[in-house]
Amino acid sequence: MFNSLTGLITGKFPQKVFLQTNGIEWDITVPDTNIDALPAVGQEGKIYVWMQHTETAMTLFGFASEKDRSLFFDLNKVEGVGPKSAVKIMCSIAREQLVESLDSGDLARLEKIPGLGKKTAQKMLLALKGKLTLDDDGPKSAQKKEDTKYPDVVSALADMGYDRKKAMEAISFLEKELAADGEFGKKSKEGKEEILFRRAIVELAN
Repeated sequence: MFNSLTGLITGKFPQKVFLQTNGIEWDITVPDTNIDALPAVGQEGKIYVWMQHTETAMTLFGFASEKDRSLFFDLNKVEGVGPKSAVKIMCSIAREQLVESLDSGDLARLEKIPGLGKKTAQKMLLALKGKLTLDDDGPKSAQKKEDTKYPDVVSALADMGYDRKKAMEAISFLEKELAADGEFGKKSKEGKEEILFRRAIVELAN
């Protein structure tokens, strides 16, 4: 499957961009918040894409950057949110505002997104709170960005009000410190998480 398409932008419309490549004009569904980030009509542009293939149709979704496409994928993981719904959500709220609303648990802000509804907003909050981060490459899952075996411990500490970066540093330090501890190595994952959680609170308090 292709990752991106580069060609001449021949049209821009609400939630839609036409892109011509080698004699083929692609009809691509694009969030409105991404359209302005693409080059003007008549100029060459690159669009990161993903294709949905169903029994009745094929739809090509496009994004101005890989970070926006990553956010689209994360939204699709939420029960009740499909590709079209994810695009509508991205049309209604900027990526940064969405991530901030999720991290702060701002359910009221999420409920204001057109077409989302209270139940789906609650599911989104449960599924994605603390799982997305903003950096130079955009939203990523917290586990990938933090590169730890214990992302749930980091998230639990962050939920308690500790700075996520400092919590990650504390967990990384403790992982190395306990690596040679034979008793720690014999513990189950839940047991290790409990120990790390308690020790991290002590570390963060110093």
